[in-house]
Amino acid sequence: MTFKKLYLFFFSLALTIFLLIPAFMVDTGISAEKIQQVSDHFDGLRYFNPHVPQPPQYTSGQASRRGVSWWVWNWILNDDWPKWPDVRDIPPGPRPVARVQKGMISVTPVGHATFLIQMDDLNILIDPIWSDRCSPVSWMGPQRYSQPGIRFEDLPPIDVVLVSHNHYDHLDLPTLERLAERGTPRSIVPLGNLDLVRGAGIPTVDELDWWESVRVSPDVTITLVPAQHFSSRTIWDRNITLWGGFVISGPSGNVFYSGDTGYGPHFQEIARRLSPIRVALLPIAPFRPQKPEDPAPGYRSIVHMGPVEAVKAHLDLGEPFTIAAHFQVFRLGIEGFDDAVTILASTLKEHNLKPDTFIAPVFGQAIIMPPLPNVLPSLVLKEHCDGARLFNGCPPVNMNLEEKALY
Repeated sequence: MTFKKLYLFFFSLALTIFLLIPAFMVDTGISAEKIQQVSDHFDGLRYFNPHVPQPPQYTSGQASRRGVSWWVWNWILNDDWPKWPDVRDIPPGPRPVARVQKGMISVTPVGHATFLIQMDDLNILIDPIWSDRCSPVSWMGPQRYSQPGIRFEDLPPIDVVLVSHNHYDHLDLPTLERLAERGTPRSIVPLGNLDLVRGAGIPTVDELDWWESVRVSPDVTITLVPAQHFSSRTIWDRNITLWGGFVISGPSGNVFYSGDTGYGPHFQEIARRLSPIRVALLPIAPFRPQKPEDPAPGYRSIVHMGPVEAVKAHLDLGEPFTIAAHFQVFRLGIEGFDDAVTILASTLKEHNLKPDTFIAPVFGQAIIMPPLPNVLPSLVLKEHCDGARLFNGCPPVNMNLEEKALY
């Protein structure tokens, strides 16, 4: 076993012991009042994914049950991990504008699942994490390989923070506390997460069930939509709080952020209820690249998407302009560093889709959707294609449909 594997073994053991220490060490933030709320994806105690058999079914010859613990130990003890590069020191992107012009949508990928959405006179921050590790503690746990694309101090005033679920790489309390200190007034969360986010200092927290909506300005509504995932911050609170994605609806169009999710029929239902989706933000990792000798996909494929499943979701949503998320920042799976981006490119080609319809973005570089109806997305900087591996060529900035056809 390599030194790295030994480190991970002892890290996992230490983290398990740590999470068994009484709750004053780790605050789950679960509201007893909210736990009692019942919906069609809540059994009275825990939330569940309506379209997922429990437990997952496997082909003959396999163990009848292989839960997350089997997957984690197999991941730790397996010796066929591809090597990731050393932590990258790349300069952050430019300071975002304070507000975008009317009718425009600006999406700035910060890294992992963190996005700055600017549209309809609002600045919305999704699943913000500026911490160096996604972990209950700051001194061990998954560490960043790519630094945030925007410096925290360069953020414009944030009007609303969206938190998709309570995992540490999405609900990062130190970052939420920093946002509260700089005056962020409001957050929107799935059921059960109100107390945890309010405890970070954000004064107004709206707690939603799937398909519930809240108006955040006279023109903009945010809807919590289903995702196929799970929740937990300790070993005893699994699925006691809800998870989901968000659709931001305003005059500039609909922006869909899926949150962490596996592939499922919920994408078609979201498209049916909330089309047209103008921009989609979909995860492409973690995943295990399929090998010829591998059995049927296991537990991870149910609650996360790789690039192949993400392209299916892109098609189900009506082929909006799609931006990849959840890759090359925190190592949470056993794929190689470039696997998700490489397989995304090949999958788009297999489906005869143009590479600029679903891009792996450059962290920190704003992606601009000009006002409807007749212009395509373009990246705001002149050097916008630097590092964007999926572009075969680099289209000019602010190109309309007619120019696009000529190009």
